[in-house]
Amino acid sequence: MHLEINNLHKSFGDTEVLHGITFEVESGKALGFLGRNGAGKTTTLRILMNLFKQNKGEILLDGKKFKVNDHQVGYLPEERGMYPKKKVIEQLVYFGELRGLGRKKATENADRWLERLGVTEYRNKKLESLSKGNQQKVQLAETFICDPDIVVLDEPFSGLDPVNAQILKDIIREQIENKKLVIFSSHQMGYIEEFCKDIALIHHGKIVLKGNLKDIKRTYGMNRLTLKDGMRTKEEVKDIIESRMGTIIRNVEIRKEQLILELHSGKEKQEFLQEAINLGLDIEGFSVYEPSLEDIFVEKAGDIA
Repeated sequence: MHLEINNLHKSFGDTEVLHGITFEVESGKALGFLGRNGAGKTTTLRILMNLFKQNKGEILLDGKKFKVNDHQVGYLPEERGMYPKKKVIEQLVYFGELRGLGRKKATENADRWLERLGVTEYRNKKLESLSKGNQQKVQLAETFICDPDIVVLDEPFSGLDPVNAQILKDIIREQIENKKLVIFSSHQMGYIEEFCKDIALIHHGKIVLKGNLKDIKRTYGMNRLTLKDGMRTKEEVKDIIESRMGTIIRNVEIRKEQLILELHSGKEKQEFLQEAINLGLDIEGFSVYEPSLEDIFVEKAGDIA
């Protein structure tokens, strides 16, 4: 399956919050959908799920208009949507039937997922009597109860301790290996890097970065170096480079206890290295910069406005 989000615009009143959102994802891969609070992630996902109607644009699946009710879609919203005063098994079966399962199959699937997630003992308990983490696991059972072909997860690790987070990791990996189409949204960059080959970064209602994560990292690492001096503080080295090496180094930044240097276009790392030796820097560590997804996120979406 190949899902295309094409030129989505969405307004609330006179305020446009999505300004032409475009990205795509295919089966057997997970797309990391990133953005700060209020950037437009949840609005985009709600349009995908037909909970909101876009003002402009289209969503296509394999080249045809996507209608969510024609497909088995597992959706885990950031704002959880189950019934606190209903018994766990009753509402899981209810949601399964809503999505086309017979009662027997819905009950079997519910029990299988409750067991998989380690909450079988709460089967006949009211949801409100469970801890936040166990409520989250019940919500996950509801997400996967229909064996969906398309999985949309909005902050799925919220409320999970490390043990239960590992269970969910295994489930997500299984979905990808089973050629499901997965859209994964999270503020926790480590999870995105672990599961997603592709990303789309939304900022102020626009996609500001998208593509293969490895390729993006490679691009962001170009012309950038890391440096560690064995004698001086980072601040001292930064001052020396800025005052004496301006023709080679375009920018110097201290980030996460390391110096990141950006070369001027056309300059080579060997030129910098030779000049650093000439200036008497004690080079203890020197390498090509490999940015984390968090570094890229901050650079593209870190403005305060």
